[in-house]
Amino acid sequence: MHCNVSELQLDLAQAIVTALKLEMDATDIAPDAPLFNEGLGLDSIDALEIAVCVSERYRVQLRSDDPDNKRIFASLRSLAVHIAAHLPRPADSATAT
Repeated sequence: MHCNVSELQLDLAQAIVTALKLEMDATDIAPDAPLFNEGLGLDSIDALEIAVCVSERYRVQLRSDDPDNKRIFASLRSLAVHIAAHLPRPADSATAT
């Protein structure tokens, strides 16, 4: 499955809103707004929830000890780009078409 980052971004935003039970619409999450602190105001517990959601939904592992986490979790766009780059390839998947 080839991944369009824009489509992934919207899907990821919806997944985050659902997983974290945010009272906002997925389209209200600006792609380049910070996810933590002054942006959405998420915290480390939310980061864990997002990591679990990403693992289950996209089969991409986000490790807590990854030195790039600050960059990966900087914004919705940076998280979507990271996921897109690490999605399992169709040859690796039994459901490939």
